[in-house]
Amino acid sequence: MRASRLMALLFVLQRRRSATAAELAAELEVSERTIYRDVASLTEVGVPIWTEPGPGGGIRLVEGWRTRLDGLTAQEAAAMLTMGAPQLLAELGLGAALAGAQAKILATLPEGLRAHARVVAERVHLDAPGWFQNPAEVTHLAVLAEALWEQRRVRIVYGPRNVHREVEPLGLVLKAGVWYLVAGVDGDVRTYRAARIAEAEPLEVTFERPTDFDLPTWWAESAGRFAASMLREKVRLRLSPVGLRALPHVTDPEAAHTAVAAAGEPDADGWREVLLDVESLRVAASQLVALGGEVEGLDPPELRAMLAEHGRALADRNAPLG
Repeated sequence: MRASRLMALLFVLQRRRSATAAELAAELEVSERTIYRDVASLTEVGVPIWTEPGPGGGIRLVEGWRTRLDGLTAQEAAAMLTMGAPQLLAELGLGAALAGAQAKILATLPEGLRAHARVVAERVHLDAPGWFQNPAEVTHLAVLAEALWEQRRVRIVYGPRNVHREVEPLGLVLKAGVWYLVAGVDGDVRTYRAARIAEAEPLEVTFERPTDFDLPTWWAESAGRFAASMLREKVRLRLSPVGLRALPHVTDPEAAHTAVAAAGEPDADGWREVLLDVESLRVAASQLVALGGEVEGLDPPELRAMLAEHGRALADRNAPLG
């Protein structure tokens, strides 16, 4: 960690040329005492740094001296700066590493390309969770991440029943603002919602990561299997133009987009028929009722009856008072 921090300090100084100890400490998230200690270490190995006390002073690199990290294009640098997601990386214990990497990138680019990278970073921002969602606090995320880096087994207590497991962390996945732990358990690979892990204790036992395990591929296949297992029935609907636009917001978005893309020809009023994959008729009725008068259930008849039942209940509950 100290070596990477020294490199981060060096590249920050190369980019800024001059900064106070307080400014450097704030950027690298360390104490001013650590900054002075690291400056002394860099000086000992021949980096030409000097300090100037008093107003207008600071810690400086000798003019004209620089180290280089070759091979990055402006587009590559901009991509690195844009994908930061600082809060997410901080949760994984990588906040300081991100600051160091970005400082290196900015320090090595010529001024013109550096300006381009800054513009992209300033104008593109990643905000993973959906609207009106407060991501659940993940108490043990840093512990899980450290065990993941070190390939160390972890003893976890999971879920409302406090199930005890010893797992081998293979990956962490952020999906729509929710963290998931992908881990090996008894020769199988399973997924745990990280916020439901009540306890996480890293063990001294390490493990060999499977050489053929690819996290993005496994996650895509697992998510596909999960979606297929959840959407077990089909329903036929008639939707108004408003209902068509709103369908992805009340049912599974991917299933809704597939249904709308294959919708029948519009009638004189713009209504179209769709065939929609749903989890169950009861779940579908509870979701589709949000469309109000913009949806008509055609098949099976049970769905139409459930929608009518929801409509009558709403009408009865909201009858004029008095």
